[in-house]
Amino acid sequence: MSILKKALTSVAVAAMFTASAAQAEDTRIALVVKALGIGFFEAAAKGAEEAAAELGDVEIIYTGPTDTTAEGQIEVINALIAQQVDAIAVSSNDTDALVPVLKKAMQRGITVISWDSGVAPEGRELHLNPSSNPLIGNMIVKLAADHLPDGGDVAVLSATTTSTNQNIWIEEMNKVLPNYEGINVVGTVYGDDLADKSYREANGLMQTYPDLKAIIAPTSVGIVAAAQAVADAGKIGEVNVTGLGLPSEMAGAIESGASKSFAIWNPIDLGYSATMLAYNLATDKAEAAPNAEIPMGRMGTLTLDENNEGAMADPFVYDASNIADFKDIF
Repeated sequence: MSILKKALTSVAVAAMFTASAAQAEDTRIALVVKALGIGFFEAAAKGAEEAAAELGDVEIIYTGPTDTTAEGQIEVINALIAQQVDAIAVSSNDTDALVPVLKKAMQRGITVISWDSGVAPEGRELHLNPSSNPLIGNMIVKLAADHLPDGGDVAVLSATTTSTNQNIWIEEMNKVLPNYEGINVVGTVYGDDLADKSYREANGLMQTYPDLKAIIAPTSVGIVAAAQAVADAGKIGEVNVTGLGLPSEMAGAIESGASKSFAIWNPIDLGYSATMLAYNLATDKAEAAPNAEIPMGRMGTLTLDENNEGAMADPFVYDASNIADFKDIF
């Protein structure tokens, strides 16, 4: 073989090797959380790894700041831009503060989505809500009604009077109340997301309404305090505490019977879904646009609204049948 032919052959082999190596490269998806060391987000990372294993050509970079600040996340995101990752999926510490750095990422060709806690529309391609306000509102009253076949008096223990999400969820709950025959909401009180005040307010509800059958607390602080108040009042079996809470904090209440069931989004499903969405956008298998339906693997599809936001699913229900599986996770 001539020197020229040998050289051409070497170039061709090198080109083939480069092409096959590029083909074999994984899609690198960065899961950026509010802060490291939080059980909820570590569970989300497990879901992300599940999606990566299912897809087969994905590398997950799990990262975040050491504290829940926008500045910390901006630093992390700048480092990811420098690494030229393929996608960033962020649960943000600030709706607006992350927009400039995420815009920079998108200008560099990086797919950007938010999940759990969103960023403003100009800073991402889509946002994945864990659930939707109507789904949450329906779930919190359904959890009470499920254990009251003959109806009964229920009360709400919320966070603060100005808590936007709490107020919307209660409003959505009231909209669907007619669907739950015999369920009568007798009062709403506010514990300001303080354990001691929530405890006192729960006690006040039981004293004011002696026929009370359930306390609905759509706040993780309030639900734990209410369950403790019911236990201390000797009313386990008479008053059921339900709403939104964390398995690690509510395991004792489920075991004692102070709470028959409660709900919160499943972080494993959330991390899984965010990874699937980021992958499908980064690999051009889908495009984020109003009314688009984007696959989320085993979680079905995400339907986007006019703001490119969508809801993953109903809040996940925890009870005696599954609390042991989740109480050590978050």
